[in-house]
Amino acid sequence: MIYIKYIILGIVQGITEPLPISSSGHIFLFKNIFGTELFNTFNFEIFSNIGSFIAILFIYRKDIIKLIIGFIKYMFKKNNEYINVFKYVIKLIISTIPVGVIGILFSNYLESNYTSLKLLAFSFLFTSLVLFLTKNIKEEKNSNDITIKDAIIIGLMQMITVIPGISRSGTVLVTSLFCKIKKDDALKYTFMLYFPVSIGTIIIKVPDIINTPNNILLPYLSLILSSLVITLLSYKWLINILKKGKLYKFSFYCLFLALFIFIYFR
Repeated sequence: MIYIKYIILGIVQGITEPLPISSSGHIFLFKNIFGTELFNTFNFEIFSNIGSFIAILFIYRKDIIKLIIGFIKYMFKKNNEYINVFKYVIKLIISTIPVGVIGILFSNYLESNYTSLKLLAFSFLFTSLVLFLTKNIKEEKNSNDITIKDAIIIGLMQMITVIPGISRSGTVLVTSLFCKIKKDDALKYTFMLYFPVSIGTIIIKVPDIINTPNNILLPYLSLILSSLVITLLSYKWLINILKKGKLYKFSFYCLFLALFIFIYFR
C-alpha cells in the first residue's frame, strides 16, 4: 500500500513540476486535504524532485553540454565562436543569484513556518493572474538577444517563487515572455534556471538525504521513477500548449484551486 501512495505522489509531482501550476503548492494542498504526514518525513520533496530533475536533465542534456563546453572554451581560450554561449551562461548566473540568496537565508524559515492555506490560495491567484496576462504577448528576441536587464528582471521575479503556490516555471516563463523572448527560447531559459536551483537545494539537503532510513529507500525509489516518467510526458504537453499560445488556460485551473481552498478550508 505504501508503494501505491508514493507512486501517486510521484505522479502528482511529475505533472505539476514542468507545468506552470506550482508543484510545491500542490504538495502543500494535498498534505492538508488528506492529513498525511508523508510530506513531512525524510525530505519527501527533495526525493520527488530528483525524478523530475533527472527527466529535465535528460531533455536538455545536449544544451547543457554545449553550454559547459562553450563557456570553458571561451573562458580559457577566448574563442570568439563561443562568446554568445559565455554571455548566455553569465545571464543565467545573474538570474540565479537572487533566488539563491533568498533560498540560503530563508528556506528553513519558509519550510517551518509556511502553514497558511489562505496565503496558498492567494499564491495560486497570483499565478493565475500572471498566466492570464500571457494571452497577447508579442515575441521578438531569441536567446542571443536576452539582455542583462532581462536577466535581472527574471531573477528578481524568480525570488518570489520560494513561496508554495507561486509556480517557479510559470513565473519565470511568463516573465521571459514579457521580456519579449520567443516561446522556445523562453522555455529553454526557464528550465536552464531550474538546474542551479534544484542542485543548490539538493546540496543543502545532502546530510539529511544521507541519513534517510534504509526501510524507506525502496518506496522513495518508486517515487523517483514515477515522477521521472510523468515529468517527461508532462513536459511534452507543456511544449504543445506553449506552441499553440494557450498557456493562459492554466490560469483558470489556478483560479479554481484558489477558490477551492477558500471554500473548502473556510
